[in-house]
Amino acid sequence: MSDLRNDHGPNPYVLNIENVTLENDAFRDTLWTGQFLQMTVMSIPAGGEIGAEVHADHDQFLRLEGGTGRFMIGNSPDDLEVDQDVEADFAVFVPAGKWHNMVNNGDEPVKLYSIYAAPDHVKGTFHQTKEDADNDPNEQD
Repeated sequence: MSDLRNDHGPNPYVLNIENVTLENDAFRDTLWTGQFLQMTVMSIPAGGEIGAEVHADHDQFLRLEGGTGRFMIGNSPDDLEVDQDVEADFAVFVPAGKWHNMVNNGDEPVKLYSIYAAPDHVKGTFHQTKEDADNDPNEQD
């Protein structure tokens, strides 16, 4: 777990993304921030969620490495184009301007990584819990 809690960007960085994602126990850990791209790992507890959010100016890619959940994407939290169950090995693409949320509907944590183009979080952002993220003044979503 030595790779966690250290933003390696914008330096070159090579990792086993599956292992690092599965080892992460924090709600959000930003591991690489470059000029045009950012990668975070997340652990969403059973019954938890990412929380409905929208990124007006960038796209997002998410891949589940463990657990099961329900992913929703739409023009608003109440106007969904996608409402689908997901599990390990599923990838989700969220276009800029679309509201999205993932709810963990399983009995174990959802382990996922997220790639933002362009970066969304302040370099080195770390949130042990969703409550930490919700109370972070740097989070604009």
